Amino acid sequence: MNLAALRENYQKGELVESTVHPNPLEQFKIWFKEAQNAELPEPNAMFLSTLGKDMRPSGRIVLLKYVDRGFSFFTNYFSRKGGDLAHHPQASITFFWGELERQVRIEGHVEKVDEKLSKDYFQSRPRASQIGAWVSEQSTKIPNREFLEERYQALEKQFEGKDIPKPEHWGGYELIPHYMEFWQGRPSRLHDRVVYELIDGQWDRYRIAP
Repeated sequence: MNLAALRENYQKGELVESTVHPNPLEQFKIWFKEAQNAELPEPNAMFLSTLGKDMRPSGRIVLLKYVDRGFSFFTNYFSRKGGDLAHHPQASITFFWGELERQVRIEGHVEKVDEKLSKDYFQSRPRASQIGAWVSEQSTKIPNREFLEERYQALEKQFEGKDIPKPEHWGGYELIPHYMEFWQGRPSRLHDRVVYELIDGQWDRYRIAP
């Protein structure tokens, strides 16, 4: 594999700090809408990085579901990421929209969302996904695929004709940002990088070198 020869010369846009929205959450919404309008596959897919009790980092793709004070996603609280966040409630998320030559990096502290929001979102999920939340003890060792399928069938029968309640071990987290960076690819690797940093309750906006 000649990986050194793989390269793109980005030239689809520019990012100027004087023209972006003064609030990074609003700027994110602008870019996210543009990603949706470009019909990118799963524009809400984001790379979540956490730090374990053993101080080892880990990452995975999760799906953004709400943007309010911060960025919310849902999972099993007993999963590896749930355990990480219980010990170190700091995380980072990264969006990469390659077709638009854009990236957004976000860092902040993480809190569990309100229980009502978790319940409301759970009830909006497809019924099969609701059952799946009960089936999977996420991140635990299991003997085989059949183990999951048998549990699914048993729970499908148990909940037949009934509303499915949200499991106590399942719900949402919200990452409240203190740092956001918007990256736009540019020719010759001279990319545009505009940073928002929360200082004394106010967003400071500046450019950093590529």
